[in-house]
Amino acid sequence: MTTYVGFLRAINLGATRKFPKEAIVAATEAAGFSEVATHINTGNVRLGTRMRSRARIESALEQAYRHDRGFEVPTIVYTAAELRAIADDADRFAHGHDGKHYIWLLKDEPSASLRAELEGLSAGQERVRLSPRAVHLLLDGGYLDATLLKPIEKQIGVATNRNVTVVRALVQKWC
Repeated sequence: MTTYVGFLRAINLGATRKFPKEAIVAATEAAGFSEVATHINTGNVRLGTRMRSRARIESALEQAYRHDRGFEVPTIVYTAAELRAIADDADRFAHGHDGKHYIWLLKDEPSASLRAELEGLSAGQERVRLSPRAVHLLLDGGYLDATLLKPIEKQIGVATNRNVTVVRALVQKWC
């Protein structure tokens, strides 16, 4: 049995996209996954499965969540080792940085040209670094003041954002 960590995109936003933690657990278990747990109410779920294909796991979860909720729930899945590597990269990228650090968790790995383009966006108080399936944004100012949010989100495809504190907590708790 392998442990995976899934990240649900665009849930608990507004009145029509509610997906409480208990419902996430129930829908994940109904889809045949075991050892299911959630962390805070922002769509972080641990699960165990014998499946090896990330695409199959994501598809099974997305179907289960759509069936349970009646709306699409894009889901991004990492092995425990992959998530730990993202947290390790976060520590390395943020060495000497005392500001804010956000991580977009990506469904697909960006191409070499997109990686170069994204890292080339770094300017002044906003720096962009990449892990294989994650984009790190290091800010000296506030999140809402960041100018790179829209340019990054426009290019990265299916992704969901977490702050580095949540990613580190998940690694400590589940990896």
